[in-house]
Amino acid sequence: MGDIEVRKLRTLLPAVEAAVREVGARLAERRPAEPCPEFGLAGAMARFAAFDDPAAAELRARLGVLRPEAGRLEDEFDGAVPAEGEWWLCDAMDGAVQFLLGLPQWAVTATLVRDGAAVLAVVHAPQLGARTYRAVRGGGAELDGRPIAAVERELAAAVAGTSQPPAVAADPVALRRAGASLSAVAGAVLAVRNLGPTSLQVAQVGSGHLGLFWEFGADAANLLPGALVAAEAGAAVTDAAGALWRPAADAFLAAAPGLHGRALPLLRDLD
Repeated sequence: MGDIEVRKLRTLLPAVEAAVREVGARLAERRPAEPCPEFGLAGAMARFAAFDDPAAAELRARLGVLRPEAGRLEDEFDGAVPAEGEWWLCDAMDGAVQFLLGLPQWAVTATLVRDGAAVLAVVHAPQLGARTYRAVRGGGAELDGRPIAAVERELAAAVAGTSQPPAVAADPVALRRAGASLSAVAGAVLAVRNLGPTSLQVAQVGSGHLGLFWEFGADAANLLPGALVAAEAGAAVTDAAGALWRPAADAFLAAAPGLHGRALPLLRDLD
């Protein structure tokens, strides 16, 4: 993108962040302190919808006012990202499992997607110190208003994050590779952790709080915002074969370039 477009998007960032923060604050106020009491999946999903539906509708409406020419993707679980045009992709509750269990590891995200690629992203964690990542394609990445950069480490000194897409159980290949990769990575790094929201963990690669993040299975909606933050912070963001990551990819790896080069063979050689 040219400098003029980068400046326009950076001008838009504060209003997007304000919308994300306000929606997150209201969700945090409403969230019960105790774990969701429902025994079965249907009850838990109903409880999730009671929180998520109004928050997501408010966030989409506010983003629509800020950039009315952009369409709004209505279902973050669909996973499909249009290859053409501008679209708002938002998730009022990335980390819904933690939210419903009374844990603080959840986030609110807003991403502007243009022709299938993220060009603006905000990732906000209301109950983790209200920390906020934001990025514009070609304009760098920030955490709480400060520029960030991915941090190089020895593979043996790196802490790796991972997660699983919502529908990974329906993808036997991704499920098998996720299990195999856990053994491969855990034997090569200092520690492996799942710290909650996928978007937040990927963004944390960009700020050096995590050395790397990987995942198997298609998960565009959760990966897009953090992937932009990480890439703008200097991380290499690819699939498991080392090709530039695309929303339709079935695998994901983000790390500082040197660390990425050492981690990639662990995932590339699984088969």
